[in-house]
Amino acid sequence: MDKSKRHGRLQEIFDMIFPYCKYIGNRIVHLLPVTIIISIAIFGLIELMPGDPVLAMINPETTASMTEVERAQYVETMRITLGYNKPIIVRYFLWWKDILTGNFGYSVALNKPINEFIGTYIKNSFKVNIFGFILAFLIAIPIGIKSAVKKNSTYDKSVTVFSMIGISLPSFFMALLLVLLFAATFRVLPFSGMRDPRGIRPDFMYLILPVTVIVLSSLASLVRYIRNAMIEVLKADYIRTSRAKGLSEKVVIYQHAFQNALIPVITIIGFWIPALFGGSIIVEKIFAWPGMGYLMNQAYTFKDRGVLSTVLLFYAVLTLFANLFIDIGYAIVDPRIRERRIK
Repeated sequence: MDKSKRHGRLQEIFDMIFPYCKYIGNRIVHLLPVTIIISIAIFGLIELMPGDPVLAMINPETTASMTEVERAQYVETMRITLGYNKPIIVRYFLWWKDILTGNFGYSVALNKPINEFIGTYIKNSFKVNIFGFILAFLIAIPIGIKSAVKKNSTYDKSVTVFSMIGISLPSFFMALLLVLLFAATFRVLPFSGMRDPRGIRPDFMYLILPVTVIVLSSLASLVRYIRNAMIEVLKADYIRTSRAKGLSEKVVIYQHAFQNALIPVITIIGFWIPALFGGSIIVEKIFAWPGMGYLMNQAYTFKDRGVLSTVLLFYAVLTLFANLFIDIGYAIVDPRIRERRIK
């Protein structure tokens, strides 16, 4: 009897999970042709960049003592070694072969294989962004909910003004203002880098300014989304029914109303995923934080084709999986969407 009950319970769990697994598998299969199309566009645009990639990889000091004939032969040998003598379609498939085997190419700017440093830059971006996004989310939820509950009050109007100012101000302006105040004027925080070479300042101090910029730039829009979503949900009939049943206001707001207001929040979180691992070009450039955004800016400045193609494909794949996360989140939160898309 116990075995039959356990078997029945396992069957129930399988029946509940299988539709989700099937749905995720189908969505991943649908992402494959989109990824291929995007990769073709990226590879083609990189190939159209001006300049000879082979000449960019050759150290001038290596060919300084060569004659013109020797230099031409050396360049041609390098071209054959690197595969640039092959047709573009062949190079495209070789590029994918290298990616799938973990060989992302060679960085001209850093003078080393990309797979030796790309993981460090991703980790640095994740480190600064995860703190910023978690803090923004934890601050925005109570503010947005309270603003919706106290609609048109002085508190709500103050939050609305703050949100409009936060949305209007660009992140680079906030970053420069914070650097001016806390790094240049009061000199209580470092304004660039991620650690003190002298070992005097603790490493967490280098996180404060970039994390603050991420929080401020994300907070305004997130508060706005939560507030508007909660206002719409609080008008629903089932909320009035819940209150009529005698449920406490906290249960009505946080358990019933907020759960149904999560769809726009899931959308925001999904849009954050590429930035979580991909970093922010503006923030990382201003604070000289060695993340993916900083790497992207450096690759564009030095026309580092290998890094550009790798980072752009990385951003594209992250964006596609962020959309997948949004769809799955919708299905989990909203039963109507779950029945329509998964079953």
